[in-house]
Amino acid sequence: MKWNPWNEFSDMEKFIGFPGFSQNFTLALDVYDKDDKIVVEAPLAGIDPEKVQIAIENDILTIEGTVEKKNEIDEKNYYRKEVRSGSFHRSIALPTSVEGDQAEAQYKDGILQVTIPKAAKSTPRTIKVKNIK
Repeated sequence: MKWNPWNEFSDMEKFIGFPGFSQNFTLALDVYDKDDKIVVEAPLAGIDPEKVQIAIENDILTIEGTVEKKNEIDEKNYYRKEVRSGSFHRSIALPTSVEGDQAEAQYKDGILQVTIPKAAKSTPRTIKVKNIK
């Protein structure tokens, strides 16, 4: 893995408990197999599901959106600020071929769940060679 100097800032933000360098964050995902489907779950508590976009293309799932910043408390009055605001964007390669056009998404109790049917497995077929004279 190539070293990224900006990761040092991310580590520092976590250490001091006050993220201020970046308004973007990485969305955590759980991906698992359930019968003939791939299920992806993401914690999105407090996020308006209408502000989340989901796309599947070439067996790559992309989830992106924004978390509105609540301006009820002035930033300088925080002791710790761990609840993130800003935008998120996450793309992952799915573990198998899927039927992306049949995917479904639901949001319940702060969890986004995307269910994607697996593509039918292709079966090997024997092709007879014709002898043309």
